[in-house]
Amino acid sequence: MRRRISWLVIATTSTVVVSFVIPLCLLVSTLAEDRAMAAADQEARSVAILVAGLHADPTLGDLVTSLDARGTPQTQVLMPDGTELGSGPPLTADAELRRAADGEAFTVIDDQGGRVLLPVLIEPGTAIVRTTVSEAQLTRGVAGAWGGIIGLGVVLLVLALVLASRLGRRVSEPLLEVAGTAHRLREGELSARAEVRGTEETQELARALNGLAERTAELLASERAAVGDLSHRLRTPVTALRLDAEAVSEPELAHRLQEHIAVLQRTVDAIVKEARRPVRTDLTPTCDATAAVGERTTFWRVLAEDQGRSITIALPDDPAMVALAHDDLTDLVDVLVDNVFAHTPEGVPLAVSLRVEADTDHRAAMAVLSVGDGGPGFARGARTGRPGTTGLGLDIARRTALDAGGELRLDRAPSGGALVEVTLPLMHA
Repeated sequence: MRRRISWLVIATTSTVVVSFVIPLCLLVSTLAEDRAMAAADQEARSVAILVAGLHADPTLGDLVTSLDARGTPQTQVLMPDGTELGSGPPLTADAELRRAADGEAFTVIDDQGGRVLLPVLIEPGTAIVRTTVSEAQLTRGVAGAWGGIIGLGVVLLVLALVLASRLGRRVSEPLLEVAGTAHRLREGELSARAEVRGTEETQELARALNGLAERTAELLASERAAVGDLSHRLRTPVTALRLDAEAVSEPELAHRLQEHIAVLQRTVDAIVKEARRPVRTDLTPTCDATAAVGERTTFWRVLAEDQGRSITIALPDDPAMVALAHDDLTDLVDVLVDNVFAHTPEGVPLAVSLRVEADTDHRAAMAVLSVGDGGPGFARGARTGRPGTTGLGLDIARRTALDAGGELRLDRAPSGGALVEVTLPLMHA
């Protein structure tokens, strides 16, 4: 828009400037020509008066010569007897002299310059006064005047360009700020608000965008509150089920019911945790995967030692910046490690590793988080989790990986147990 406004102003201004410059230049040229011819006509009339009054005086020739000595224009007199007065080339009988000899006074302007011819009636015939102006004298001062006029036009165009640039900036910058706010809102920064400034239309657009952002935040907060409230309501019947299961007299049935209720309880807890998470406000979510994984494995190491589990941790020496918020990555690590603790007996070993895979022809650089154990592994053909589980935790982890542009894979660990690998794209510096 800024460029278009500049071009529009330049086109308009240049049209106006050219419309004035060309006629003004022509006017200057005409004025210079008229000025030179007026001077020639005045000198011709002055000499004609001298010729009429002093035609018999022998000093007339000296007077005409003295007039030419002053400079331009050049004046010559052809007496009736053929005598020529004044300096300059000899006068030859041509059509102009014949016209003047017939008693006609006239002015001629052509490519050789300008000439004024005046007939003077004296005894014993007609004398002819001719004043000549060269082509250079007709255009004297025109080039300088044209240069000044064109220079003024250029200055006006430059000023118009500067004003157009400032005007375009005043119009475009508020719009770009509103667009930037819209991009920030699109990327999850719901606290972003546009500054209400600029033209009336831009201010109205900013107010509308701010209202939309506030309404979106209200709807998200209401939705999360409703989900959280629903999850809390589910805990009451789950607790009642647990109490009823404890009252079952048959041990095998009671144990099975307790396992199912435990799975249900973890599912409800996961829903509550997800509902309580705040809306992300990261404009460009990034974090150091090495630091985040190291932080959570240090937390889980204490519980592993309490349960007699050996835990192997392999992390790269250098930071690995991934396209995921720090809280999201730590939650993902917690889900994967908690999955091992929840579904394998105490004493089962655990291995957590993070490695960086370099760019290839078909794939960008990725960080690969692996969590494996020595337990029974996943059921044959399982896609979401272990036998007898809902797989909700892995579904949450998979969704987190997909949102960041990665993926989650289930496989068999080298120790024979379950292996979960999460790939996350690396952010280039």
